[in-house]
Amino acid sequence: MAGATTLSRSLPKTLPKLTPHAITDAQLRVPSVRKTPDNATVLANLGLLANLAGTWKGTGFNLVARPDLEGNANLYLELNQTQETLEFKPIASAIPNRGFGMDDIELFGLTYLQQISDSVTGGALHIEPGIWVRQPATIAPPEQPPSGDDIAFRMGSIPHGNAILAKGTAQKFTGPPTLPTSSAAYNGSIFPSFNSTPFPVGGPIFAPGTAEFNLLPPPPPAPAHGFTQYTITNPPSAANPRTPFGNVPAVPLPAEINGVLIQDLVNDPITLLQEVVAQQQVDGFTFEGVALNIASQTPIVFGTTPNQATPTVTVAVPDGGGGIENIPFLQTNADSALVYATFWITTVSHPKRKESFLQLQYAQMVLLNFPVLLAPDPKPNFSWPHITVGTLTRDFG
Repeated sequence: MAGATTLSRSLPKTLPKLTPHAITDAQLRVPSVRKTPDNATVLANLGLLANLAGTWKGTGFNLVARPDLEGNANLYLELNQTQETLEFKPIASAIPNRGFGMDDIELFGLTYLQQISDSVTGGALHIEPGIWVRQPATIAPPEQPPSGDDIAFRMGSIPHGNAILAKGTAQKFTGPPTLPTSSAAYNGSIFPSFNSTPFPVGGPIFAPGTAEFNLLPPPPPAPAHGFTQYTITNPPSAANPRTPFGNVPAVPLPAEINGVLIQDLVNDPITLLQEVVAQQQVDGFTFEGVALNIASQTPIVFGTTPNQATPTVTVAVPDGGGGIENIPFLQTNADSALVYATFWITTVSHPKRKESFLQLQYAQMVLLNFPVLLAPDPKPNFSWPHITVGTLTRDFG
């Protein structure tokens, strides 16, 4: 009790009166110490990127032309059926960008990890950590998306020695994604083509529907009927290296994947996405969602007539821009020059079912620049499309 008496005597009779701190305008700006808000606020801050959050799994297709010095061929055409996991985690706090020409801004985003393997062999194909970000409108520089849209960009790191920044917009859409409309080759996408036909560096990307075999005339120094690897009826060989040539054990290509002929898929890999959506439409599903259109540069020039590089159309990617950095080995041997992509985040509904589900489809084009090996010197430099497509649904958990 003596200790208690001593303690009570040491306490003040009354507590000091507390007064509220005055909050200045400076303190209302982006703070140096960033606290984490509640979950609802975190998702709201992501805007049109919010439905990316979670883990997605699905299948797709990968096409890449790569140098084939060992085989002494112009290219090796690798074709893969793919299995994919794509995980997005919201960044809980704001990301402040300090202003000089204007006030500070806050960015909001999600980290992601993409892992792709060959669904037949189980072999590893691709791993990519990165971040998707939503940016507010700015006045320095002036960037203002249309009403209801968001400025968005993606930063990614690829173990080959590439780092990408691709910027653009997120916009709402309705109707079946990827299928043609009266105003676009693919509903929700601003890009008129994901065609795989190679072309001389600096030339336009070929129009949808272009077939390498039917090029009239083929871009020099391509042989008549183009590069033979792109014609599936040409069997793989040392002179015509293409998956599954050289695989041990051999993995034969199927005649079709999900109802799409392999030749049609090689000409335009996005047809695999379209087959999924077309079947869902036949089954009575409806669609609405958000399309993300991003590119590492703007503008991008496309051909408009199948099998010809001209006439052309120039696509100015809204709020687009960024770039790709490559290690010196890649700059010399297979330089990544451009990436553009459309991601469709779609709510798929059915009038006879209570629950809808989320579906993520994407089509991505990367241009790899390397010379035509068997051409006479000076060897012309070509852009070789590397295209990846996928259809994923959000995983349980």
